[in-house]
Amino acid sequence: MWNIDPELKEYMERNILPLYEAHDKAHGPEHVRVVLENSFALLDGLDADPNMVYTVAAYHDVGIRVSREKHEAISGQWLWEDKNLERWFTPEQRQIMREAVEDHRASRQEPPRNLYGRIVSEADRDLDPERVVRRMIEYSKAHWPQWSDEEHIQRTFAHVQDKYSESGYLHLWLPCPRNEAGLATLREWLRTGELAERCKKYL
Repeated sequence: MWNIDPELKEYMERNILPLYEAHDKAHGPEHVRVVLENSFALLDGLDADPNMVYTVAAYHDVGIRVSREKHEAISGQWLWEDKNLERWFTPEQRQIMREAVEDHRASRQEPPRNLYGRIVSEADRDLDPERVVRRMIEYSKAHWPQWSDEEHIQRTFAHVQDKYSESGYLHLWLPCPRNEAGLATLREWLRTGELAERCKKYL
């Protein structure tokens, strides 16, 4: 649907997207594909360059291989230092994309500095409730394999409470009915205890 430069797409598919294969399952190839799809689903009515949207989404989590805590800054730096991108983008465009990647993290309390940051932030939320729970359990099992099922459930419950509850730190930066509905469902699962039952499906 969107007119992506074929050479840019080939470069990303050969050199950037394969980097996600070394990540945990919650941030692996499936995740970046979902963020790419979600990003383009948000574009109707927005004055955004599809090539920039594609590049930001492709780069947004590459830095996780170095540091989860600082991955957004590392990912943005790698984008900026990728001289191959000079074939398609001006320095101004590359700076905008760097800022977008740096600003995408869900825990960020200030709005992203530009439209591309708002797009990738909203796309990265991916508030499909089942997928949110599955990714949290996958992450927990990958990092604490010695834990019991109950400990994985408790960690997931605490994380959903901290991030997605009415008092949680997550912000939605663009109108997105799908994410708004997913957020409402997660809050309902917290209130009713359904969240624990959903967790058990992925243990």
